[in-house]
Amino acid sequence: MAAFNLTPSGPSTFILMGIPGLEAVQGWISIPFSMFYIIGLLGNSTLLFVVWKEETLHQPMYLLICMLALTDIGISTSVIPKALCIFWFDLKAITVAGCLTQTFFLHGVPVMQSAVLVTMAFDRYVAICNPLRYSTILNNARIAKLGLLGLIRAVLFMLPLPLLMSRQPFCANHIIPHIYCEHMAVAKISCGDTTVNRAYGLAMTFVVLGLDLMLVALSYSLIIRAVLRIASKTAYHKALNTCTAHICVMLMSCTFVFFSTLTHRFGQGIAPHIHIILANLYFVVPPMLNPIIYGVKTKELREKVGKYTCRICLPGGQ
Repeated sequence: MAAFNLTPSGPSTFILMGIPGLEAVQGWISIPFSMFYIIGLLGNSTLLFVVWKEETLHQPMYLLICMLALTDIGISTSVIPKALCIFWFDLKAITVAGCLTQTFFLHGVPVMQSAVLVTMAFDRYVAICNPLRYSTILNNARIAKLGLLGLIRAVLFMLPLPLLMSRQPFCANHIIPHIYCEHMAVAKISCGDTTVNRAYGLAMTFVVLGLDLMLVALSYSLIIRAVLRIASKTAYHKALNTCTAHICVMLMSCTFVFFSTLTHRFGQGIAPHIHIILANLYFVVPPMLNPIIYGVKTKELREKVGKYTCRICLPGGQ
């Protein structure tokens, strides 16, 4: 990602302005952002550690939770450290190659996460609709292959974004009125024709995420049909409860993604500082809440996390 074909006349660095209009209070704004980021890192790292240490959790569902945790760490880390450098140390400069690399990761990792969420929906479908064949349809090796496929898809679909942008001329204007190098924010300061860039970014949003949402909806329609056939109310509620965490994560992630994407293109009436703050919530709120949601709703995982927490808190680690 370092050897972009940059135009010779273009700038060697861009300037990230942070939150236009709120420069005086950016230090205060950094407090909740840094707290959310640290909580997200601790929560997701704890999930990864507990699943790695406990052999009883070496199952497809928990492997998918680990994949989700990794994407959460990647999403927040692609933006927040640089944002905090702007807030705390006024380090606004970023190299063009660094900016385009950030563009790739902050758009590519969510696509990878979307693939993980689709696989989670398929996992719940198999667990509820074909429980006797679950171990034959889904195993750790197959989940790993699906994860690799999702990674390849994210790279192939999102790599053109920074590559197309690297061919754009950037004349006198090299100031980006944003905290991070979002694709459309960078496109707006180019003095060339960005029609292809805009069309490709919008198409990927609706094709990739739209297709993934359709697959998730299909999985849940089949799940609901199977659940409605269950006569026992206890079994009925137990089946639905297994999907609660995934549904919460899906709704939260999709809401933030579509809000951020659409307001960058069609939100001219929204004040820039409001848009930037709300858009940045996607990079801290879901990564912070996802491990909490799965920790609370997944009994076995909750018990294992509690076990390790008690070892740390009790004297002598007993």
